[in-house]
Amino acid sequence: MKEIKRYLEDRLGKYSFYFEDLKSGYIFGYNEHVKMTSAGCMKLPVAMVVMKEIETGKLSLDQMVMVTEKDKVEGSGILKEFLEREYSIRELITVMLMDSDNTATQKLVSLLGYGNINSYIQGMGLKNTMMNDMPGSVINLTTSYDLSMCWKHLKNRSYINDDNSQLLIDILKKQHKKTKTAFYIEEPLKSRIASKPGDMDGVENDTTLIELQKGDFVFTIMSSELPNSVYGLVSLAKAGKMIWDNIKYNWS
Repeated sequence: MKEIKRYLEDRLGKYSFYFEDLKSGYIFGYNEHVKMTSAGCMKLPVAMVVMKEIETGKLSLDQMVMVTEKDKVEGSGILKEFLEREYSIRELITVMLMDSDNTATQKLVSLLGYGNINSYIQGMGLKNTMMNDMPGSVINLTTSYDLSMCWKHLKNRSYINDDNSQLLIDILKKQHKKTKTAFYIEEPLKSRIASKPGDMDGVENDTTLIELQKGDFVFTIMSSELPNSVYGLVSLAKAGKMIWDNIKYNWS
């Protein structure tokens, strides 16, 4: 994994990286505890918080929620283009994760409140993660280590129950934008990858779980101060190829 660190050190911008083999416990990190803008990756812990509220009985997956004009948020997602209507919380979680929909995220956040969300996040053990503003804000912060711990919680069923953990993993396996760290991975294997990307001006992030017969692997790459989005996408794609080659050839 040292070659990934050397590669990222030579790239323009700032980078953070964390990798863990959940079977053997092998880890490798680079700036993994440095707080960086989360972009859309914040939607992963938010989804876990919503599921926790469902398990406590405060919310229900089938609960219907009205999305009005004032709820609509610019940026990624399609809900802002639709007329006012009700959506189930299940639908909002799904579109938030699969399409990184900001309107769905903001509606779920408004149901919970920032203080409540951050309390849950800290209770999850994500010590350097904080949602401070609406989706897409530069002051929503996390680390590559914290995002990777989200996958570890889901895989180990250590934060929410079996069914809800698997539901989130399954939704994120269907996530449409596997064009960052998974870009060079063979298409048939992409169905085994659950990922949540995030991007905004100068930022390209991706956090990933790969489930294989040889083991389960989590990794996250975050970046900032990029010259442009294409440069960042190339950086993440090549680093992802290095990670995949390591798993493919160096793990049994």
